[in-house]
Amino acid sequence: MASEHRFTIHLHPQPEGGFTVLVPALPEVVTEGETREEALAHAREAIKAVLLVYRDDGQAIPDDVPTQIEHLTVAA
Repeated sequence: MASEHRFTIHLHPQPEGGFTVLVPALPEVVTEGETREEALAHAREAIKAVLLVYRDDGQAIPDDVPTQIEHLTVAA
């Protein structure tokens, strides 16, 4: 039976439509979808694929990375 892992994801709406998904703990995972649901489904599949590579290579599966959202004002 496969073990379960929980990861924080960043779901970014794109101006042209759709969403991009990043997984801070797994920088190899960058995916997208036309809808939120599609983007999440693609992220789930991409995470599974990366975890299989980690296992096949004998690498430890990384722990989730806690994230914080901050806002900066920058004069340009």
